[in-house]
Amino acid sequence: MSSLKVLLGVLAAGLMLSGCMQATRYEATDTKAFKPKDKELLAKVRYENTAVAEPFRRAIVEFHRKETPGSIVVDSDNHYLYYVLDGGKAIRYGITVGEEAMAWSGIAKVGSKTEWPAWHPTPGEISRLGVPTYVAPGPDNPMGSRAMYLYSGGKDTLFRIHGTNQPEYIGASISSGCIRLTNEDAIDLYDRVKMGTLVVVLEPKHGDSPYNSRLALGSSQTGQAGSN
Repeated sequence: MSSLKVLLGVLAAGLMLSGCMQATRYEATDTKAFKPKDKELLAKVRYENTAVAEPFRRAIVEFHRKETPGSIVVDSDNHYLYYVLDGGKAIRYGITVGEEAMAWSGIAKVGSKTEWPAWHPTPGEISRLGVPTYVAPGPDNPMGSRAMYLYSGGKDTLFRIHGTNQPEYIGASISSGCIRLTNEDAIDLYDRVKMGTLVVVLEPKHGDSPYNSRLALGSSQTGQAGSN
């Protein structure tokens, strides 16, 4: 009898896990939404277009924080960016974020947007990385296909949400602090985001994971991220 209970318990757990997995609706890239320039430049990339690990693929998920639809919430701890939708849902994107010493948190707004931006490294990046003072737009530019510039108090924070030519690092912490998405996801997010969009970058240890519902099920930390 006990062995039967164990078997039934295992089957029930399997069904529950299966149900959770099926609840995540992954979103395929719609290349029909790409502009001719996007198709042209993405066809010329020289980096290896590494597939993003499944936990970091774009998906529609349950989301019950208090930010209004159209807002962005960045969970740097767990490498997710959420674009808030109506009806308790959000689009979840996998991201690359800054190393701990360079990470930034706070509340900002999208103050500028650019398609296929040029890169103007900061003096610190030039010194630390040995990069040139200017990198022209294109498929090999580290800024990728799109950039959304974060402003606070009317001033440029120097942090951006942008594409990347290193998709293999989605889900890792290696950038100089900016928030990177795959070029395809950057295009998708850019098309949804409006000027003035609220962006909440959560403080360290205030995030969530796909297996912990704290952020997605009613965290009380909304809007309390501090700035460094």
